[in-house]
Amino acid sequence: MCGRFALTATPDQVTTFLGLDDIEPFPARYNIAPTQPITMVLSGAPQAPGSNRSDRSSMLVRWGLIPTWVKDTRQFPLLINARSESAAEKASFRTAMRHRRALVPASGFYEWRQAGSRKGQAYWVRPKNGGIVAFAGLMETYAEPGGSEMDTGAIMTTSANADIAHIHDRMPVVIHREDFSRWLDCRRQEPRAVADLLRPVEEGFFEAIPVSDLVNKVANSGPEIQERFVASPDDLAVEQASAKPARKKPGGDDADQMSLF
Repeated sequence: MCGRFALTATPDQVTTFLGLDDIEPFPARYNIAPTQPITMVLSGAPQAPGSNRSDRSSMLVRWGLIPTWVKDTRQFPLLINARSESAAEKASFRTAMRHRRALVPASGFYEWRQAGSRKGQAYWVRPKNGGIVAFAGLMETYAEPGGSEMDTGAIMTTSANADIAHIHDRMPVVIHREDFSRWLDCRRQEPRAVADLLRPVEEGFFEAIPVSDLVNKVANSGPEIQERFVASPDDLAVEQASAKPARKKPGGDDADQMSLF
């Protein structure tokens, strides 16, 4: 799953990477958690021939997608992730998959490896060559009973590649720069036409750095949570003795939701 991530690039760097005209200023964020606002980029209105304006727009959405048909949000799970293998058929994501595919800029994400009954070891997973990465996302605007609207979103996940599988069996879907336009084009590209993009990123793209348990608390939001954690010999011995392969969870949307929180 993807339950925490970071975006520490500058607004100018994000604007250039995603091909935007501009973006609302934002500070570096080291520990982005569910229900917090996240940046999503969607395809905007087509530009006139010859225009040098971008046809993409950015918006802030609440991390945790709510389908339009939900009656009582208190009785509905917080959908922070959408399984890419089933999103096009699932009622929760089907409409967004067809009409509101998005990109989520990030500097990397956090994942936890369970070691028996011990508290999971946290990892900071970032592009090995640095820079920004774009996760596949889905956006939905939910109309609340009182009449107000709330923009919400989820990050899509897929099977983990060999770099991540020893930590967790899922990872975010990465959309490469050359595929941005095709992924975002919901007018001409049906979900089946972009299904080939919903695959694990190539091996060697990410590196996983062990970090301390500071990241476990949302209140810890400084760069220190990304510092490499060096375990003591005793900790390593216990972890090696109790470590098990990442356990796969049953299918369905809820398998990728708020199990860490």
